[in-house]
Amino acid sequence: MNIAFHNYIGTLGVGLTLIAYFFLQTGKWTSDQKRFSLANAIGSSLILFSLYFDFNFSGFLIESIWVVLSLYGLFKSYKLNQTRLNS
Repeated sequence: MNIAFHNYIGTLGVGLTLIAYFFLQTGKWTSDQKRFSLANAIGSSLILFSLYFDFNFSGFLIESIWVVLSLYGLFKSYKLNQTRLNS
């Protein structure tokens, strides 16, 4: 079976996103932690990389939105930490 490199990258992204969701559901991570948003942002970016080679609009749409929401979560986490440090 010959699997293209970009499919390995996309599968790595799926795994990272699923691990983040698993840790969230099991209570090991919380949604306001940087690592949760970072794992989602990286995972979705890797999936987007694979979609560059085998484009699918609905996949592109959901992963693009997922990256934006994850970056928002990172920004929110950063601001929360800044507030805690300044208090």
